[in-house]
Amino acid sequence: AGISAAEPVEEKSKVIVFGDTFSPSAYASLLHSLEGKSFTLLAISEAEESLQLRGAYSVLKQQLISSRLSSTVEARGFTDFGPFVDKLLKERNPQDMELVLNKLTTNYTFFMRENEHFDFFTKVIMPELVRKYQSKRSIAIWSAGCSSGEEPYNISMYIKEYLGVQAAQWDTRVLATDISQKALASAKKGIYELPDTIPPNWKKRYFVPVKGTQQYAVAPIIRDNVIFQTFNLMDPIKFRLKFDIIFCRNVMIYFDQPTKDALVRRFYDATVPGGYLMISHSENLGKDAPYQTVAPSTFQKR
Repeated sequence: AGISAAEPVEEKSKVIVFGDTFSPSAYASLLHSLEGKSFTLLAISEAEESLQLRGAYSVLKQQLISSRLSSTVEARGFTDFGPFVDKLLKERNPQDMELVLNKLTTNYTFFMRENEHFDFFTKVIMPELVRKYQSKRSIAIWSAGCSSGEEPYNISMYIKEYLGVQAAQWDTRVLATDISQKALASAKKGIYELPDTIPPNWKKRYFVPVKGTQQYAVAPIIRDNVIFQTFNLMDPIKFRLKFDIIFCRNVMIYFDQPTKDALVRRFYDATVPGGYLMISHSENLGKDAPYQTVAPSTFQKR
């Protein structure tokens, strides 16, 4: 459950700090007492050059952590998590921390995922936004927890399809963020094995075959419409613009309810009046969520 900054952490808890202090955004990341009870989130404060307690949350069950990290712990010559954690804390090697972060982070996504969202997006949201912003011709969209990039690229394809020849006259760049630098590196490359669910005309229009492989690269017209950035969803949301729509699908499923509620509140504050939040069909918002439900797993700020 959530721990405020004023509440102490039990002395017996060991905490792993995963993070890249050399990142310009100095993102915070997952931390866990691997021998103990709950995840503890810390953030690296560039201004104070110290660790600031931001909260605590249960993200992955202990068995899942064990299965994902056991091989790493054993490969480093340890037989128990405790000494492994102590070494990480003592040395704070950025490569080791990034390795553990990538092991614990779930980066699973694919093109055309949960098409009902995109149906609502093209039939309801896009017509509404085009009418609303006919003068300034700019739409703010955020793919939060974008993983390997399929979602923001997919969003851009639907936008291009809807706007057609008018697309070049609109600024529809999608902000795509993730905590994992490994996932973002893969997303920026934009090279994939495409599923059969991709329409054949989209495959021709929005992808380029990679010679000598079965893979395809995202075409520049789509690649240039996505801005990738490292961001931890536990951090305050302080982007320059508020968003017309936030996609955060299959991310909050790993959070406990207090953490999820706090994140939804931050999303709400970062959404323009009338803006939308989309989550996955396997997720739900708390009963006191400020958004109003307008479609399955689709919510609006009213």
